[in-house]
Amino acid sequence: MGRIIQFREAVAEAMSEEMRRDERVYLMGEEVAEYNGAYKASKGMLDEFGPKRVLDTPIAELGFAGIGVGSAMNGLRPIVEFMTFNFSMVAIDQIINNAAKMFQMSGGQFNVPIVFRGPTASAGQLAATHSQAFESWYANCPGLKVIVPSNPYDAKGLLKSAIRDNDPVIFMESEQMYGDKAEVPEEEYLIEIGKASIRREGSDVSIVSFGKIIKEADKAAEELAKEGIECEIIDLRTVRPIDYAAVVNSLKKTNRMVILEEAWPLGNISTEIIAHCQQHAFDYLDAPILRINTADTPMAYAPTLVEEFLPNAGRVITAVKEVMYKK
Repeated sequence: MGRIIQFREAVAEAMSEEMRRDERVYLMGEEVAEYNGAYKASKGMLDEFGPKRVLDTPIAELGFAGIGVGSAMNGLRPIVEFMTFNFSMVAIDQIINNAAKMFQMSGGQFNVPIVFRGPTASAGQLAATHSQAFESWYANCPGLKVIVPSNPYDAKGLLKSAIRDNDPVIFMESEQMYGDKAEVPEEEYLIEIGKASIRREGSDVSIVSFGKIIKEADKAAEELAKEGIECEIIDLRTVRPIDYAAVVNSLKKTNRMVILEEAWPLGNISTEIIAHCQQHAFDYLDAPILRINTADTPMAYAPTLVEEFLPNAGRVITAVKEVMYKK
C-alpha cells in the first residue's frame, strides 16, 4: 500500500531520488532553490543538495537552457525547469536546434541526457500568452521524447525514467495538477517511456487522451456508464513516442473512438492518431473517429470565454453518443 501524496511531491521525490543515485544530476531554473520551486515542486532540495546542484537562474531561458545542453554534452545530466512551457519559447532554439539534433549532427559522439520540465497548457485565467499547449510542437521534432503524465504515480515513475534516459526529454506537467493526490509506492519504481495505460476498461467506445484534460474523459465515462455505455480510456502518457499498438488494439475492441486533447485543432496529436488508425485499423471502424480540441483561437482571459475555449466532459459525452449513433 503506497502513501497518498501530491503531484508536486511526486515530482520532487523523483528528482531527489535520482540526484542521490547519480551525482551528475542537477536541477536549475527560476526559483527552484531558495523559493522551493514556483509550484513547490523542488521543496527541500536546496537544503539537501546545496547550491551547486540546485541552482536559481536569472530570467533568461535561452541562456540557462544553453548551459544545460552544454553541460549534458560534457557528461552531466541536467534537469531544466521552465516556470511554464510558454517561457520555453525563449529557449526553443536550444531545445530544437541543439538538444534534439546534437546526437545526429555529431555522428553519435555526443549524447544530450537532459530533461526540460514544467507546466504546459492552460491554468485558470492566465490569458493568451500563458495558456498554450506545446505538446504537439515538441513531439513534432525528431530527437526529443515528450512525456505528459496525468497523475502523481505516473509522474514519478516517468520522471525517473526521463532523468536516466540518454536523450533529451520534454516532461510536461500542469499548474492545475500540482495539488492532485494519488497513491504512490514508497519503494522505487520506473515506468517505461512510450507505453500507454488503460485507465478504464470498456467495450463500447475508446477515448484516447493524456495530461490533465483526461479528467474530463473520466467524468464523461462515469456519466455515460449510468446510461449503459462503457468507455475504455487510454492514457497515452507519452506523445513521442506514441503507443500506437495500445490505441489500435483498443479500437479493434470497441470499433469506435473519440480523442480528447487540449490543443488547437490544426496538426496536433489527435490528427496524428486519426491518420494512423485509418491506415492500420480502417476495417474495424464502425463510425468516423471524432476529436475534441480547444477553440481555434488564442485563449481569452474572461472566464466565460475560457469555458467556451476548453474541452469538457459534456462535449465528450456528445461525441461518444455521436459515434454510437445515439441521441
